[in-house]
Amino acid sequence: MDFTTGGRLEVRITPDDVGKRVSVRVLTGEREPAATFTDVVGVLTSWTEGTLAITRRTGEAVRLAESSLVAGKVVPAAPARRRGPAANAPELDRVAARGWPPVVGEQLGEWTLRASGGFTRRANSVLPLGDPGMDLDAALRRVIEWYAARELPAYIQVSTGAEGTQEVLAAELESRGWTREVSVQIRIAALAPIADLDADISAVTLSRRLDDAWMARYQRSAEPSPEARAVLSGGPSVWFATIAGEGGGAPAAIGRCVVDGRWAGFAAVETAPERRRQGLAKAVMTALARKALDEGASAAYLQVETDNGGANALYEGMGFTVHHVYHHWRAPREDVP
Repeated sequence: MDFTTGGRLEVRITPDDVGKRVSVRVLTGEREPAATFTDVVGVLTSWTEGTLAITRRTGEAVRLAESSLVAGKVVPAAPARRRGPAANAPELDRVAARGWPPVVGEQLGEWTLRASGGFTRRANSVLPLGDPGMDLDAALRRVIEWYAARELPAYIQVSTGAEGTQEVLAAELESRGWTREVSVQIRIAALAPIADLDADISAVTLSRRLDDAWMARYQRSAEPSPEARAVLSGGPSVWFATIAGEGGGAPAAIGRCVVDGRWAGFAAVETAPERRRQGLAKAVMTALARKALDEGASAAYLQVETDNGGANALYEGMGFTVHHVYHHWRAPREDVP
């Protein structure tokens, strides 16, 4: 990474570059006799009192002493993925929100407040795509009051790691005592290769209806609530996939897909523990992908927590690449009325 002009290291960033993506080199050891350095790339989210904060693609905030800075420059926004469909983060976040709609939604300027009786953070958090129409502290007070009135913790879903993401907002929340609890990767892929996977889909049944058998396999809701059913059934064009279990019990595998224009969103792909590693998840995904292709979709997305190693390995093998990451930030408990 070139930081030089005429062979000399240069610091070409200032506090005026807060909010921009930067690359910096910092001294990590003694200058003499053998200096050691490290490079940090991310969004410059603050520069005050001699300390810089840079938020990496993963959402991790790195704090650096200004005195350790030996080189730095502004760099272009995170490049688009070379594999998979072209999209920016706000587009994907909006599509994903439509595919997992809340029971109750309310606008706060361009922010969307979502509540669904506590069923998943996605359906019970703020989607802050734009300006809330007031200063940040006033907006956060409104958010906390809105969720407290519904006896829910206040969460804000904040994306990082791509063009148009919200690293600065993440830094503002952290400075106000909000806590980052869960991080989720949004992965994307071309849809046709998934539909073309070599999978036996003969046992997969597709339905528009969310039935009790499907819910019996779904692990996110031990006792299905009306809110869970409403969220799962919501979306532009929803399909449920089921592979029957033995003896009339819970299904061996399930999945869900929402078709929204060019996008097909996959979720709730689950397999009975005793039936794992038998290709059932691949069969469910393939059958849903073929149905989505029939409806005109060409691109696929899904969301998976960053620490879910098994699911990430499965989706990586199917061609899904990480587009960006979002995080759920929880309000300080002392701020709750």
